[in-house]
Amino acid sequence: MHGAKIGTVDEVYLDDATGDPEWAAVRTGLFSRDAFVPLEPSELVDDALHVPFERSLIKEAPDFGVGTHLSPQQELQLYYHYGLDVPASEEEGETYPPDQDFGRIAGSED
Repeated sequence: MHGAKIGTVDEVYLDDATGDPEWAAVRTGLFSRDAFVPLEPSELVDDALHVPFERSLIKEAPDFGVGTHLSPQQELQLYYHYGLDVPASEEEGETYPPDQDFGRIAGSED
C-alpha cells in the first residue's frame, strides 16, 4: 500500500566506519517488534521517513533486537534482505577491530 504509515522510528543506527546514519529501527506494531529499515534510499519528508519498501518486506526483515549494535554480518543480512548493493568494504570481507560496534545508536556514548 503506497503511502501507508507503517510505524514510528525508535532509534537511528550509525555506521562506525563513516559515522553516517545507516539504519532506522521502526516500531511497526507487527508482532510488537522493531524492524530495521535502511535510511538510504529512504527520504525524510515533513518529519516523516518515507521508506520505499512494501510492508510485507519490512515485516519479514531479520529481527536482531534493538538497543545493541548491529554486527557487520547482521548488516550484510539486512542489505541482502532489502536487495541493496553491499558497500565494497563489507563485500570484500574487510575486518574491523573486535571492540568496534557497527550500527551504534545515534547519540550514544562511545
